[in-house]
Amino acid sequence: MIKLYGGIASPYVARVVMYAKLKGIDLPLAEAPGGIKSPEYLKLNPMGKMPALEVDGQGIGESSIICEYLDDVYPQKSGLPADPLGRARSRLVARIADLYLAQHAGPLFRHMNPEKRDQAAVDAAGKEIAKAYGYMEQVMDSGPFCVGKNPTLGDCTLGPITSMMHQVLAAGNFGIADPVGSGRLATWWKAVQDNEICAAVISEHHTAFGGFIKMMASRK
Repeated sequence: MIKLYGGIASPYVARVVMYAKLKGIDLPLAEAPGGIKSPEYLKLNPMGKMPALEVDGQGIGESSIICEYLDDVYPQKSGLPADPLGRARSRLVARIADLYLAQHAGPLFRHMNPEKRDQAAVDAAGKEIAKAYGYMEQVMDSGPFCVGKNPTLGDCTLGPITSMMHQVLAAGNFGIADPVGSGRLATWWKAVQDNEICAAVISEHHTAFGGFIKMMASRK
């Protein structure tokens, strides 16, 4: 038995869902049993984060590792380009998104309220976001996807994170420019939105994350 635990509002969960769909894998998605900090879930993923993949009662954590596992077990259709350089580029886009981009959504999310906003923190986050997208633009090839004419791991990683960034930037009205609004990144974003599988997963993620933002706003 194989099952993915987590909520589609998470861009990390959405990454695995998109990757599985691109590979043609039927991967059921379920909420974490008892919540991500429950003893039952922590047996599968001791870090207490999502997603977690359950395989015959054993757990695998971390979205990038789960995607690698899916490639190992279902090699018939790879989620990476065929040539070694292309594979490296796709992995690099994913790595940059994880290490240099995703973390900066947090500071923006904490400063949604303009009356309590630390503008210096917002400005710093905005600079780091622009820098991270610049890194990824530089390592992408001619595309239109991150690497080549078909979506791969880099797209599955950057697509949901970009959707999340768009919603955070819109909700906070920070005055930060759309990071994929022009040039090579705009071409990439259009390709992702025009792809049936990518667009469907991003739409589902967008709706779920939008609900999360509304819930958090109501609590404040």
